[in-house]
Amino acid sequence: MHTAVHSYDWSATPLGPTDRWPPPLQVSAATMLSATIPCFLVWGPHQTLLYNDAYIELLAARHPDALGRSFRDVWPEIWPDLEPLVTRAYAGEGLSQQNLQLRMQRKGYEEETWFTYFYTPVRLDDGAVAGFLGGCLENTEAMRASKALEEANAKLQQALRDQNAANDAVGRSEARYRALFEALDDGFCIIEFFDGPHGPLSDYVHIVANAGYEKQTGIPDIVGRTLRDLVPDEADGWAELYRSVLLTGQPIHFEREFIAVNRIIEVSATRIEPPELRQVSVLFRDITARKQAEAALRQSETIARENVQRVQLALAAGAIIGTWLWDLPSDRFTVDEAFARSFGLDPAKGRDGLSLAQVVETVHPDDQAGLAAAINEAIRRGGPYAHQYRVRRADGKYYWLEANGRVDLGPDGTPLSFPGVLIDVNDRRALVEERDRAIAELRALNETLEQRVAESRAELMRSEEQLRQSQKMEAVGQLTGGLAHDFNNLLAGISGSLELMATRISQGRIKDVDKYLVAAQGAVKRAASLTHRLLAFARRQTLTPTAANVNKLVSGMLDLVQRTVGPGIEVQHVGATGLWAVLVDVPQLESALLNLCINARDAMPDGGKITIETGNRWIDRAQSKIYDIPTGQYVSLCVSDTGTGMTRDVIAKAFDPFFTTKPIGKGTGLGLSMIYGFAQQSGGQVRIYSEVGQGTMVCIYLPRHRGEAEDDERSPDSSVISFAEAGETVLIVDDEPTVRMLVADVLGDLGYTALEAADSVAGLKLLQSDARIDLLVTDVGLPGGMNGRQLADAARETRPGLNVLFITGFAENALLNNGQLEPGMAVLTKPFAVDTLAARIRELISK
Repeated sequence: MHTAVHSYDWSATPLGPTDRWPPPLQVSAATMLSATIPCFLVWGPHQTLLYNDAYIELLAARHPDALGRSFRDVWPEIWPDLEPLVTRAYAGEGLSQQNLQLRMQRKGYEEETWFTYFYTPVRLDDGAVAGFLGGCLENTEAMRASKALEEANAKLQQALRDQNAANDAVGRSEARYRALFEALDDGFCIIEFFDGPHGPLSDYVHIVANAGYEKQTGIPDIVGRTLRDLVPDEADGWAELYRSVLLTGQPIHFEREFIAVNRIIEVSATRIEPPELRQVSVLFRDITARKQAEAALRQSETIARENVQRVQLALAAGAIIGTWLWDLPSDRFTVDEAFARSFGLDPAKGRDGLSLAQVVETVHPDDQAGLAAAINEAIRRGGPYAHQYRVRRADGKYYWLEANGRVDLGPDGTPLSFPGVLIDVNDRRALVEERDRAIAELRALNETLEQRVAESRAELMRSEEQLRQSQKMEAVGQLTGGLAHDFNNLLAGISGSLELMATRISQGRIKDVDKYLVAAQGAVKRAASLTHRLLAFARRQTLTPTAANVNKLVSGMLDLVQRTVGPGIEVQHVGATGLWAVLVDVPQLESALLNLCINARDAMPDGGKITIETGNRWIDRAQSKIYDIPTGQYVSLCVSDTGTGMTRDVIAKAFDPFFTTKPIGKGTGLGLSMIYGFAQQSGGQVRIYSEVGQGTMVCIYLPRHRGEAEDDERSPDSSVISFAEAGETVLIVDDEPTVRMLVADVLGDLGYTALEAADSVAGLKLLQSDARIDLLVTDVGLPGGMNGRQLADAARETRPGLNVLFITGFAENALLNNGQLEPGMAVLTKPFAVDTLAARIRELISK
């Protein structure tokens, strides 16, 4: 205890001698006297005041007379603020705090000082509240708080050392101190530095913290947590600040953003002695709201200055020609000098106040009603106001103005004030009128321009049509030249062989006939192949599509491909798992694949690698424009090589018929054109990707088929020709007499009865007769008003289940339902071998 406290005459107080005090009063007095901060004890129904030495300075002239007096009598000037706290304390509500302002005489001058008061009720053994123990801390300004904290820390260290040897009474005193410590509104903590992985004194741990820490930062349970565990991204900055305090012993006071909790805090930090403890005490508070308010105020001030500058500049430039303020309750209209000059008014009257009638007197008569309506509407609803009208100015002429203002309403909706500015818009209105005239002239010009553009477009279209016709004729010329060259060679072989055959037969040299016969048949087959390729390019070939698995097709052809390209080239198949099925003419796809592999082989004269790859592809809207196919699901079959590659010019012409980069005699130039036509006719597309010196990849895209792939269908065995059974009859409908003769002769040799018709009309009469007809063999293109498919459909109305064999040089898919033939129907492409015809007839009749 302090000596001055021992000198007090406690027996002079209404409480009597200390040895007769109740134990709670004695404990509270001991706690108060051992505390280092200003503390006081209010006891009993008369609110008797006791206090420690630290409290004496606050009492000033009241001491020592204040000892034992009523708390209310000692502090009458702040009793209205203290009375609620005292009442709550005697009610036993627990800890509380309150900021109070005291005016006191200190060191010869008066000053206003702020304190934080906190207290705890003191209870008797039966639980009744007999008084309260209180304390106070001055927080006048942050720097004084920092100094007070430094002194308090020194005393705290002494108190902590004293407590190590204290008895139970001192322990109770520490608990009281802890209660006071926790009552602090500001955040407080003690940190202890240690050497970490980032270097000496690079981290610290929080060893003490009050409840205010969480309040000011929002971080709970801080004791025991390290800096780098708490805020690893900010650790270096905080550690550097507090480490300087520890190393120099100089307190610091600063403001800093605490990024991790999104707050700005004001901090005072002091080293705890001795330095060997490596401890720093930190007192801080959250000042985020204050900083935000300051920033908002600065921004508001900046905006206000900018607005003032804008108005000043506008006034100087003549954009604003006057300002006004209309006090609505008093109907007092004041204007500035610029406004008065603009309207020819007396500036003195403008400052003293005018009526609205005087102000609008110079408004153009035609604009008076509109102005009055706009003003009344703005006053009725409040808020912004803008209106343009003409006014007679000092020179007697009318000018266009724009009035901009705002009607301010009171809380009850009463119009209070109507400030605003006048803006000269006369030049702007003139520009608007000039613009309207220019727009009208431009619109008239545009009408004639559209006519000229239409004429230019028509001329351009004519030029484009002429260009397309020229290109078409060039393509037809190239196609015709190629056809003439190849067919002349084939016709020379056929006609020469036939002439020699006739000569040898007339000479009786029958043994020489066979070689000429073989030569003629070979030329015929080559001619058939050539027309087949041309039909494929033109998308007019006859296709028989079936559901197929492309992976299975490729696997079945690998041996053939490898034998064709030779041992110097490696062939690899990369098949996608779960490959979708496609609806395609399998032999044509096999032919296309073999053609692509042969082209790849020719591009690799020194050997290389061919990769055959399949995959499922989704073609979206953007890709559909690139590939020129509809959006949807497709199966890709790609053949790539490591050969010489193609230039862009070669790629652009690669699908043209008879175009080839191979030497004369090494290719016809119809391979890629045939593949292109086949892919198009199958609903897909083919594309070439190539880089010179890097190789080429050709991809065929075929639409996905929503079904399972079928097993391969083999053509009927034509090596064994079956003869007709008794009475079997075949009707032949074809407008070509030679074809009818050949088919009829084949049927006659096989024992069939052959009926012939030259057009659809004659054929339909026979089909509608009572004659026995087991099979209809018809061309697709027929004279007589019906094509072959229509004839077959009409025949099946009277002869259900009639088998039909279509023979055609080229088949329009539309006539054959896009290749989807009904059961009992088949297609045979001209020219055909006789044994193939016989086998197909036998197969259909036997169904």
